[in-house]
Amino acid sequence: MAIHVLEEAERCLQCKNPQCMKGCPISTPIPTAIRLLREGRVDEAGKLLFENNPLTTVCCRVCNHENQCEGHCVLGRKGAPVHFSAIEEYISDLYGSRMSDTRIDPNGMRVAIIGAGPAGLAIAVILAQRGYDVTIFENHDRIGGVLRYGIPEFRLPKRVLDDFQARHLETNGVKLRFNTTIGQAISIDDMFEDGYRAVFAGTGVWRPHALRIPGETLGNVHYGINYLANPDSFKLGRRVAVIGVGNAAMDVARTVLRHGAEHVTCYAQSSHVAASNHERSYAELEGVEFVLNRAPVRITEEGPIFIETTGSEVSENGEPPTLRAIEGTERLYPADSVIISAGQRPLDRLVSTTEGLETNTRGLLRTDLEGHTTRPGVFACGDVSTGARTVVEAVSDAKRVADAMDRYMQGLPIA
Repeated sequence: MAIHVLEEAERCLQCKNPQCMKGCPISTPIPTAIRLLREGRVDEAGKLLFENNPLTTVCCRVCNHENQCEGHCVLGRKGAPVHFSAIEEYISDLYGSRMSDTRIDPNGMRVAIIGAGPAGLAIAVILAQRGYDVTIFENHDRIGGVLRYGIPEFRLPKRVLDDFQARHLETNGVKLRFNTTIGQAISIDDMFEDGYRAVFAGTGVWRPHALRIPGETLGNVHYGINYLANPDSFKLGRRVAVIGVGNAAMDVARTVLRHGAEHVTCYAQSSHVAASNHERSYAELEGVEFVLNRAPVRITEEGPIFIETTGSEVSENGEPPTLRAIEGTERLYPADSVIISAGQRPLDRLVSTTEGLETNTRGLLRTDLEGHTTRPGVFACGDVSTGARTVVEAVSDAKRVADAMDRYMQGLPIA
């Protein structure tokens, strides 16, 4: 581990008003966990972390720490913040390797989880530990959702997810049905008929956002979410253009380089790079180039054609930048392949096969603050109801929705 964990823990000031906790979307009890580690009470620290965040072994690796816990550390104002990510990784990995079975007596109520992404996994663990009979229905052949199929191995090793399945799902009695798409052979109505008391929809956002420009159907054009799911199956050539500059685009660009491309360039319409400084700096270190103020016009077999743009970076009311194209600046940017990484939206199979399930204008499931959808007994949170957000935000929402599902099911008459 690059950072000596104990030395880093000793740097913590144990603030009475810890700003690090305020910066964490899930309010991880950071000072307490660090104090327990310094006192040699690692198991207590690990138990504390897992009770607060069932996906602590994931979040310590993929969170945007520079904008969250570490970005709020008071030591960071004049020097280096306490790198809690390294401390959390050490504690959670060690404790996770020796956790005992936490199951309680079953309460006789059955719950369905659609989608084994971050939100679904968190809710499955929480409800299983409360005695519910939980079954996860997953479209892929492994758990993780975007964690496995949208985050590269170099950022989140697959072994972390495999370990989570063994130690947190299987030991808690969670059943797994892989390669099962709800809305095909099985519907939500079928689940209720089979005695499921509540259903959680955490199907994520797997439909790529299309640019709707000429050339998007050509054979040298791909979408980032599809590429990250199985990069080994793509033959991209020496020079690759990535349209997009968010964190997902950084994952795409860095993965492309690791799979043999010699030149990778990310293009942005504005002068702003949406990715975190951390992710951008690693991309630049590894050789990714950035070209800003370029709007895609069309794509050819020789590469994308962009037009230069100008205008304000951010409008006064916080809306997207106001940009205008500069006439006469269209030109080809040669590339063997083009990968579009401009966001995703949900698939509509679940909605089209479930009566009473409504979406908003973006195709996201309508929910209230507790995750109730417009169909009684069906709950949702995470990307499918909010759009793409961070893993820790999905887990934070999942904790709230798990409590709401628990209250809902406890209020139902005994079957």
